[in-house]
Amino acid sequence: MVYKVTQGIMFQDITTLLLDHKAFKDTVDIFVDRYRDMGISVVAGVEARGFMFGPSIALAIGAKFVPLRKPRKLPGEVISEAYVLEYGTDCLEMHVGAVHPGERALVIDDLVATGGTLSAAIRLLERVGAQVVECACVVGLPEVKGQHRLNGKPLYILVEPRQQTNCSAPSVNGVAVNGVETCRHDDVYLSAT
Repeated sequence: MVYKVTQGIMFQDITTLLLDHKAFKDTVDIFVDRYRDMGISVVAGVEARGFMFGPSIALAIGAKFVPLRKPRKLPGEVISEAYVLEYGTDCLEMHVGAVHPGERALVIDDLVATGGTLSAAIRLLERVGAQVVECACVVGLPEVKGQHRLNGKPLYILVEPRQQTNCSAPSVNGVAVNGVETCRHDDVYLSAT
């Protein structure tokens, strides 16, 4: 995975995983194996990268997929939940009537850092009466304990970077570019937290 630091905020990119069809399939299969027999009827994917994993998982376990979108992207009546990010605020929205009281939900996203987005997703689903069974992410940052903000909900993390290596300011022919640091995590391990 490739990482980019801008203004003190590290951004992760999972698109390299998506470029390898076997790794992408294996990632989805691991989630499917975990959730197949948990009685989950809703897979809620957080915009936008949760949309890359959520629909495949939902189809494989026989659940519906519900997109949790950024403001003003869903047509019709929505319910919303605001949350604080490390660099500002944001909001998730869901169609009214997409999830019913008593439904068992899984929240899926690509990455957990502070836990703010996942916490907002949990609150949104619980406001309509859903039971959030677990949150799942492909990547979790160990130095930021996001699971502490998930109100006691279990968090499943597939990959957790252990050590940051090869970090340097990017350069073209030895000249730094825009003061942006590029990092690459070369040492990852599987985790089930």
